[in-house]
Amino acid sequence: MQTMGNASTLFRPIKLRRAFDEISGEIKRLIFKGILKPGDRLPSESELASHFGVGRQTIREALRLLELSGFISMQKGGAGGPLVVDTILNTISNSFLDAFQMGRITIDELTSARLAIEKMVLESLFAHSPDEADIRALRENVSQARKKVDAGVQAYEENTQFHKLLARASGNHLFLILMESIMTVVAHFRSILGVNLELSVRTIAAHEQIIDAVTAGNRKKALAVLEAHLTEIGERFKELDGLLKREHEAG
Repeated sequence: MQTMGNASTLFRPIKLRRAFDEISGEIKRLIFKGILKPGDRLPSESELASHFGVGRQTIREALRLLELSGFISMQKGGAGGPLVVDTILNTISNSFLDAFQMGRITIDELTSARLAIEKMVLESLFAHSPDEADIRALRENVSQARKKVDAGVQAYEENTQFHKLLARASGNHLFLILMESIMTVVAHFRSILGVNLELSVRTIAAHEQIIDAVTAGNRKKALAVLEAHLTEIGERFKELDGLLKREHEAG
């Protein structure tokens, strides 16, 4: 972690009407360019106010906007203050989850989105040979999940992580962001509705078949297994959701 020096050479005075927007945008620019990195501590409110030529209240509004967007974290204590962090992915994922909890995302929509995105992930994998390290990570994931299920323990984390590992293996960072967000909602579903061990066993088997198809270069098989697997999960979620709603109505 480092404290930024020569801040006056980094920040430019802002004189526009919505100064806090411009200030947050300027700090984002420095983060995007890599001048400010996760772990860097920004100057104090008073220093930033002086550098930008605005009042401290404007700085507070700018920092609050950056914090809500996941670019910084406000640390407490004597050595506290605004710290550059990398929580944008979590912020996006939480927004997806909020939308679902507010009833704006249905189970059918979730399944449809998963199918579309994960098919593109697989297409990307077949477009360029996946790295051996990615294949090892996927196989290790399946191995850990199987050990848990064999011990009678649900493998929620491993089964969710498998799809994130697939997205990472595609080499497309946007796929990873989308997958992280979607799997946040899926994990929420699993925690509320639960999934029996029998379905977990079939999930692990499907994951293993997908890996085998990818390594064998069998695009058609990989896509077919993926579609059948995600459709089955979606249908199971709908069944469990309907059961819970009926139990709630019955009182």
